Amino acid sequence: MENQTTPPTTLPSPPNNTLAIVSLVAGITGFILLPVIGGIAAAITGHMAKKEIKESATPQGGEGMATAGLILGYANLVLCVLPFCVIALLTLFAPSINSTFEEIINELSFLAFSLPV
Repeated sequence: MENQTTPPTTLPSPPNNTLAIVSLVAGITGFILLPVIGGIAAAITGHMAKKEIKESATPQGGEGMATAGLILGYANLVLCVLPFCVIALLTLFAPSINSTFEEIINELSFLAFSLPV
């Protein structure tokens, strides 16, 4: 008598949440085509997708996609806002930075010319 085993049955994965897919696509698009708009859309739809997945009566997939969309969205927004903050800080502190650099250069040039050869 042969020992027959039945193959393991796999359960079908639950359908992915549509907003999770939108969040991931918007996050990727934010880095390629529409920087600020894509980042904002990815962050908003990512939060909405996570809330829908958590509160759903039937199991839904896509939590990883929603998380990836959130991360891409927020990273996009930080990378878009950061240059403006740096420019603003440099504009505010440029006079004091410039005078400090001039003092350093003058001191170094004085030292360089005063050294015995």
